[in-house]
Amino acid sequence: MSALWNMLYQKNHKLLPNGPDFVTPDATFLDQPKIQIIYHDVEEGIPPLSSAKELKYLETQVERARSMTPGKFSGNDRPDCFLKMTKNRLLSRPDSGKDVRHFEFDAVSSSIDYEVGGVLEVLPGQSPAALDAFIRRCSLNPESYITVQPRDAENHDFLNPPLSPVKLKSFIELTMDVASASPRRYFFEVMSYFATAEHEKERLQYFASPEGRDDLYQYNQKERRTVLEVLEDFPSVQMPFEWLVQLVPPLKTRAYSISSSHSAHPNQVHLTVSVVSWTTPYKRKRTGLCSAWLASLDPQQRVFIPAWFRKGSLPPPRPSLPLILIGPGTGCAPFHGFVEERALQSKTVSTAPIIFFFGCRSNNDDFLYRDFWLSHSQKNGVLSEDKGGGFYVAFSRDQPQKVYVQHKMREQSMKIWSLLTQGAAVYVAGSANKMPSDVFSVFEEIVSTESGVSREAALRWIRTLEKAGKYHVEAWS
Repeated sequence: MSALWNMLYQKNHKLLPNGPDFVTPDATFLDQPKIQIIYHDVEEGIPPLSSAKELKYLETQVERARSMTPGKFSGNDRPDCFLKMTKNRLLSRPDSGKDVRHFEFDAVSSSIDYEVGGVLEVLPGQSPAALDAFIRRCSLNPESYITVQPRDAENHDFLNPPLSPVKLKSFIELTMDVASASPRRYFFEVMSYFATAEHEKERLQYFASPEGRDDLYQYNQKERRTVLEVLEDFPSVQMPFEWLVQLVPPLKTRAYSISSSHSAHPNQVHLTVSVVSWTTPYKRKRTGLCSAWLASLDPQQRVFIPAWFRKGSLPPPRPSLPLILIGPGTGCAPFHGFVEERALQSKTVSTAPIIFFFGCRSNNDDFLYRDFWLSHSQKNGVLSEDKGGGFYVAFSRDQPQKVYVQHKMREQSMKIWSLLTQGAAVYVAGSANKMPSDVFSVFEEIVSTESGVSREAALRWIRTLEKAGKYHVEAWS
C-alpha cells in the first residue's frame, strides 16, 4: 500500500493533498474474519445414538460439518454411501520401491450403482494424534458444539433451514486439512497479527511481504509444511478459531478411477491405488493423505468411509464396440473394470475385440493384475487373439533400453489400424506427464503410415475421432 500511495502521489499530487505518508508506516489493519462461530450448550448437539443408527448419525455429521463451510466444497455434502474395506492387497513387490494396492469395499449404508469408467470420491480420515495435537495447540475444547455461518448477515441463503450444531472435533476432522495441506501466504500474514513474540512477528511479516516470497516458498510450499507444523514453529501465535476455520485449507475428497464392474461385483467397489510418498529437500518423509490412510486400514477394523460416485471421462462402451485401451501403471484401473464387464457380457451376447497396452517398470516388481490379464488373453478370453484382441506389456526397466507402451503400439500398428477402420474407440488412462501426448503422437504416426496419408491428414482424422466421441483420455498428476 505504501508503494501505491507513493506512485499515485508522483503521478498527481492532487490525489493525495496530505502527501503519501498520511498513514503511518507502522499502522496495521486486520479485517474481521468472514465467518462467525456460535457455541452451543452440549444438550443442543446430537447425543451419541444407538449402534443401529450409527451410520445415519455419521451421515448427518458429515453433511452438517461440510455444509457449514460455504464456498469451500462443491456438490452434495451428504455422502452417497458409506463403505467398509473388505480387502487390502499389495499388488507391487514389497521391496520394489513402489506401493500399489488393490482395495475392495462393501457398501454398508445403502445400495450402490455405478458404471465402468466411473470415479469414486473418498473423504480421507485424518490422524487422531494430529487432530488432538492441533486442538491442544489452538487451545480448543473438542467437546463443544458449534455452528459456523457468514459474518455478513445478508449472506445467509445456505442457513435455510437453520444449521444444527456439530461437535468441534468432528468439524475439524471432516472439513479442515490440518496435517497434510500447506497454508497460503495470507495465513502467515494473519498469524503475524497474533504473534506476541517480537522475533516471530517479524519473521511472519517478512514471509507475508513481497521480499519474503522466495523464502516463504522454500519454507512452506517446497517442504509441504502442514498447518500444524507451521503453528508449532510459531508458538507465541494464538489465532482465534474463526480465522483458523476461514484459512486452514479445506479437507478435500480424493478421486480414484473405479477398477471393478458393478455387474461382476454387486454392492462392491474396487480401487487400484498407488500410495504417494516422497522426500522433501530437507529430507522430511511425506505421504499422500488419502492413499496412505487407505493403505493403513485393516479390513477387520470397523471404519466407515464417506464416499461419492461421479461420472468419469471414460464413458462405458457398448458390448459391440471394439476397444483400444492404453493404461500404463495404475492407468490400468478403469480397464480392469472394462475387461470384467466385457467378460460377463460375452457369456450372453456377441462382443467386439479388445486390445490392451499395459506398461510398468518390471515384470517382477509392478506387473499389476498379471494373472487377471493373462487369463483373459488366453482360451477365447476377451483379450485373446482368437477373439481378435490382444494384450501387450511394456517393461520399461527390464532391458538396457527403455520400452514404453508407445513402442508396443508401433509393433501392433497394423492391428490398431484394422480395429480403427472397424470403428474402434480409443481409451487412454494414466499419468498426466508426457504419456497422453506421446500416445496421441503414435496414433498420428500409425494412421499416417497405415493409410498412406500425411501427418496433417492423420491429425485431422484423429480429431474427427475425438469429435465423434471415440477418443477418451483420463489423466491425473
